[in-house]
Amino acid sequence: MRLPVNRFAALTLTTLLFATAAHAGDKRAVVLAPTSGPAADYPMVLGDPFVVDGVTYTPQDKLNFDQVGYAGVGGGTGISIAHRTLPMPSYAEVTSLDSGRTILVRVTRRGPMDGPNIVDLSPDAAAQLGVTASRTAIRIRRVNPPEAERAALRDGRAAPLRMDTPQSLVAVLRRKLDPAAAPVLLPLPKVIGAAVTPPIAANPPVPTSPRVSTPKATPVAATPKPAPNAAPVQAAAPPQKAPPAAKSSGSLVVQIGAFSSEARSNEIARKLGAGVAPAGKLFRVRMGPFTSRGQAEAALAKAKAAGYSEARIQTAS
Repeated sequence: MRLPVNRFAALTLTTLLFATAAHAGDKRAVVLAPTSGPAADYPMVLGDPFVVDGVTYTPQDKLNFDQVGYAGVGGGTGISIAHRTLPMPSYAEVTSLDSGRTILVRVTRRGPMDGPNIVDLSPDAAAQLGVTASRTAIRIRRVNPPEAERAALRDGRAAPLRMDTPQSLVAVLRRKLDPAAAPVLLPLPKVIGAAVTPPIAANPPVPTSPRVSTPKATPVAATPKPAPNAAPVQAAAPPQKAPPAAKSSGSLVVQIGAFSSEARSNEIARKLGAGVAPAGKLFRVRMGPFTSRGQAEAALAKAKAAGYSEARIQTAS
């Protein structure tokens, strides 16, 4: 009776050993991960700090990595680069600061191990970027591309080109690269300010500023004339013979403005050949009336050229 039991025990032990070996074999297959497919992107390797030309570099998994510097052409296959701190593998966009062209690359190795460059481009990556010089200014920015583009780079193929970086942004990035290059933006505010201030943008600010300041300077100059208080100012009004000179044929007038000071209204009317009409507590300065729209438009242009930008064409009343 013992013999069959021993045979059964031996068979059971053999089965268990076979199953254990098969299971161990499965584990070994998982450890030997495939070199292609999404699994090839894991695990990401960082590595220990290292020194290049006296500077210590510490690899780190930084998602918002963004850097400007110079790239050279080194070894490597496919559309890949060598970088000193980005994880391996990881993905980044590289932009040429000469042309604005931007490509997607895969970080596959550490480097450069000497010199000031921050990236070593593989020959294929340099060709796609359009780099022919041994050293070129670039921007590198870590990204998380879709799986289809990752698969292309893993297989050694090029991913589609990114949208070119606008030259305005390229100029900003180049100034980051070379802070000594001062931006040529200082004159622009002066030009813009001068163009906004005068009513006629074609004139430089020199002829415009006296026109704008003339209406404001007039009351200041008129105030010292009369030594007494407000009585002389009112006495200065009679010599102005510009009031209701406009009851002729015509239905259009150009209203330059309505002012609280009669003296100032008369002064403006004298300069523009206009009339002054009281309206309650205000004094309206008007040009016209005019029988045609063309005449009114010409008078409006004259008023605006003199600095009265709020002048308007109105129907005579």
